[in-house]
Amino acid sequence: MEMQWWIWLVFGIALILLELVLPTFFIIWFGIGAVLVSLISLFAANLQLDYQVWLWLLFSCVTTALWFLLLRRKKPDSRWTADSVIGEVGLLTASVSEFQKGRVRFQKPILGNEEWTCVADCEIASGERVRLTAIEGNTARVVRA
Repeated sequence: MEMQWWIWLVFGIALILLELVLPTFFIIWFGIGAVLVSLISLFAANLQLDYQVWLWLLFSCVTTALWFLLLRRKKPDSRWTADSVIGEVGLLTASVSEFQKGRVRFQKPILGNEEWTCVADCEIASGERVRLTAIEGNTARVVRA
């Protein structure tokens, strides 16, 4: 059985467009494999269906492996992690206690914000310097500096 080259092209484009709907970033490699098979089938007109399927599997596996081995970033950017800002000192703008949230302002932005809602294990008055010990969601955990 012979499959027309344009069927592989439509299948590949459909898989690539499906990737826009599903945020997996995995289906795109199968779509690229199908587009490559369509190009090969266009120039090699007598290619059997079983060879086309094997080529599709091969191209899909190769493009997926290239993505995971070569193109994907190996380690995250450490500038935007909470671990990189632990220990920063800020000024308490609203007092904080064990059962009341306060506000702390830092000299330089911490993960994009200069002022954070904060919690502490003891009462700290407004105007005191505090040290950041953890980021818990949208809240900063602080202690006296």
